[in-house]
Amino acid sequence: MKDFFRQNGILLLVIALLLSILIGIISYVMGGTADPLTNLVNTVSSPVRGGIAAAADWVEGAYNYVFRYNELEEELNTLRSRVGELEEQVRQGEEASRENEQLRDLLEFQSRRRELTTAPAKVTARSTSNWESTLTLSKGSAHDVQAGDCVITQTGALVGVVSEVGLNWSTVSTVINTDTEIGGIVTRTYSAGVLEGDFALMNEGKLKLNYLPEGAQLVSGDEVLTSGRGDMFPSGLLVGRVEGVFTDPSGQTRYAVVEPSVTLDELIEVFVIQDFEIVE
Repeated sequence: MKDFFRQNGILLLVIALLLSILIGIISYVMGGTADPLTNLVNTVSSPVRGGIAAAADWVEGAYNYVFRYNELEEELNTLRSRVGELEEQVRQGEEASRENEQLRDLLEFQSRRRELTTAPAKVTARSTSNWESTLTLSKGSAHDVQAGDCVITQTGALVGVVSEVGLNWSTVSTVINTDTEIGGIVTRTYSAGVLEGDFALMNEGKLKLNYLPEGAQLVSGDEVLTSGRGDMFPSGLLVGRVEGVFTDPSGQTRYAVVEPSVTLDELIEVFVIQDFEIVE
């Protein structure tokens, strides 16, 4: 090998010089186009530069996302807080509207029934037993509530009768409870009977109108009021509507099933009739 370079060194030098001149001429002729060596280097390094640029763009995007995410999270928390405030305002507005409507109904009822003296009370508890239907009120003997007082809604629908009284509480036996026994009358036909609780019907949220006069022509939808018979309870309190008329198993008497006008599970405030005048 050493002899080869010694013998041909001048020739190799000339060849290298000619190649350099040729490369320069080609570069000049191509008007600034990169020489093959530079082109080769750039071709090889181009994908690497592209990868570095893509990585840099990803890092920048990730940084912007994290930064923007924190901003969005703060905005979301602010919006949640605002929504909570608006929902509370809506609830207050609905409560105020409900109270206003209740007061309007009560004033209208009181204007029609001036002979009744009533006191408001809150429903604080409901019976959970299948054997009875009662409510607990927030008023008792300290507020002149007595056993036997009728309890109504703001529209005058009968809720029940006070059965037990404490100092600051009282228990109401509702209209569907099994111990209910109140005189009732059907407004369309003036057919009188006795409103009574029935165990089977209580679990359906209904009661009976018993001892109907023979030949009484009741139909579904007939309105039933308290009759005031015996002067123990006010007359004209709305109880409910006739659902159907049936004959008892003995075949001797007929009775009507009555669906109460009051929705016991939804009661919040009621009114205790503490005194009433007998209207002839």
